[in-house]
Amino acid sequence: MSSIDRIDDEILRVLSRDGRISNLALAERVGLSPSACLRRVAALEKAGIISGYRAVLDAAALGKGFVAYITVGLNSHTKAAQIAFERAMAAAPEVRECHNITGQVEYLLRVEVADIGSYKRFHTDVLGTVEKVNAITSYVVLGSPKDERA
Repeated sequence: MSSIDRIDDEILRVLSRDGRISNLALAERVGLSPSACLRRVAALEKAGIISGYRAVLDAAALGKGFVAYITVGLNSHTKAAQIAFERAMAAAPEVRECHNITGQVEYLLRVEVADIGSYKRFHTDVLGTVEKVNAITSYVVLGSPKDERA
């Protein structure tokens, strides 16, 4: 796909807010015929611009209303240390996001658990047991007035 035009941009905007919208409704919203709209969506998928569709879950309704962002610093900057840490985080169901970042620390995590007690267990029994971790700073989410993650 060579470039994204105004119509493709509108298709992406609508789909990012409602991935279950019917092709007919999407076509009406962006001003295309249903067949032209379907071709454009297929081209966006083939180009990898649309990489998938998913359900957005309500963590609080699932009993995981305690959310924290955690920065993690490692005491070793080797590839092996990074791989070991990333494997440990991939295996931890509490970790919903793990980002390798630049700056004073190596990682930023998004953790969802039931409550402060569950968070303490995660902090102690998971993060506290991973080799090479030497700095952990927690930021507890009090509210999310804007959250566009899908």
